[in-house]
Amino acid sequence: PFFSSNRKKMNLKSERRGIHVDQSELLCKKGCGYYGNPAWQGFCSKCWREEYHKARQKQIQEDWELAERLQREEEEAYASSQSTQGAQSLTFSKFEEKKTNEKTRKVTTVKKFFTASSRAGAKKAEIQEAKAPSPSINRQASLETDRVSKEFIEFLKTYHKPGQDIYKQCKLFLDTMNHKRDLSIEEQSECAQDFYQNVADKLQTRWKVPPEKVEKAMDQIEKYIMTRQYKYVFCPETTDDEKKDLAVQKRIRALHWVTPQMLCVPVNEEIPEVSDMVVKAITDIIEMDSKRVPRDKLACITKCSKHIFNAIKITKNEPASADDFLPTLIYIVLKGNPPRLQSNIQYITRFCNPSRLMTGEDGYYFTNLCCAVAFIEKLDAQSLNLSQEDFDRFMTGQTSPKKQESDSFSPDVCLGVKQMCKSLDLLSQLNERQERIVSEAKKLEKDLIDWTDGITKEVEDIVEKYPLEIKPKSQALAAIDSENVENDKLPPPLQPQVYAG
Repeated sequence: PFFSSNRKKMNLKSERRGIHVDQSELLCKKGCGYYGNPAWQGFCSKCWREEYHKARQKQIQEDWELAERLQREEEEAYASSQSTQGAQSLTFSKFEEKKTNEKTRKVTTVKKFFTASSRAGAKKAEIQEAKAPSPSINRQASLETDRVSKEFIEFLKTYHKPGQDIYKQCKLFLDTMNHKRDLSIEEQSECAQDFYQNVADKLQTRWKVPPEKVEKAMDQIEKYIMTRQYKYVFCPETTDDEKKDLAVQKRIRALHWVTPQMLCVPVNEEIPEVSDMVVKAITDIIEMDSKRVPRDKLACITKCSKHIFNAIKITKNEPASADDFLPTLIYIVLKGNPPRLQSNIQYITRFCNPSRLMTGEDGYYFTNLCCAVAFIEKLDAQSLNLSQEDFDRFMTGQTSPKKQESDSFSPDVCLGVKQMCKSLDLLSQLNERQERIVSEAKKLEKDLIDWTDGITKEVEDIVEKYPLEIKPKSQALAAIDSENVENDKLPPPLQPQVYAG
């Protein structure tokens, strides 16, 4: 031990000063039985080296984790502010100063990894890094994500000090969500809803932001956050959203035979303006799946609903009512069959700003869409005023709604049913004409092919029967006017004769 030879000297000095020395206080704190050194915090030389080595390895591991975290944060910050080039430093000066300090600390920390005393820790960290790919390799920021980030930063510049705090809160929330991806989608939804509520409360109470600016800020916050989290929280594999989507699509395809008259839809698609409105409504409800932000998906539903109201208004020449709107929305959903309908509804319910979802026209139209989907899932014969036998035949495809004879109509049959039967009869006639034209076209095609083959065969037979023979070229004949004295067979030349007239 380091102090075994000096134990008596220490005891004598202590006794001369009148101080009682307890022998147990001079022993190593680790309890190895050797005497410790006060300069080494009461450890002996051997135990001190062990403790120092453990502390050193722990510090190296912590520095490595800090470097990875700082690198990830710096990459996200630079990806969102590549085009600003200094504009962000005016509004977020404190944030830039902190980022610069963290960058300097990261460089210093990385240099420590390559010192002689930390090679073992660096080697261990490299092995861990090889097992888990770097976030900078996996993260591929899309153009839309970069654009939304730049717009969010530009928007927060108008809020000055609250804008800096909002940006920090959003970054902290995104980091928290990245660490909570193992949680269920319902728990992640609760975290998002709590974050919306906390930020809205701080904007109103702490920062005294007017209500109209609070709504705009919450829309931008939702857009920034959900654009980044979309691929992780939309239709996750841990839920049965995809299974529900397939079930709804299969159900809608099976109901292809449902007509507007069966649903009592007050829309006349024979009017060109009404037909255009129906097409626009179907386009909007299909376009909902291409949006990332819940607010944008709600906007598609709202535009679709407004086109429906306009179609009803043009048809009836009066404002539409709620009783007319819901059946028409059901008809639009059946006719459009939007992709991933249930996933979009669940995504909006889980991660939309609650203040927008529970109030306003967006919330009203979204509620009607949910009711329309629920009606389609439970639609039966009674809902369409059909018998169960007819409904089953229509669902299995054995038959389709046919036109009734004009003399079999009862007097109380509405005009819509008569028009429906007339349209079905016209479609049936058009179908028969199309089948007849296709049959005649195929027959004509076959006749043309047979005629071509026959002509070709006849030509080949003639060529085979009368082969072409090329004779040698004959000698040139003498000119008639040339003098041919040797040829006696020629008649004498003609002599001119004069007739007396």
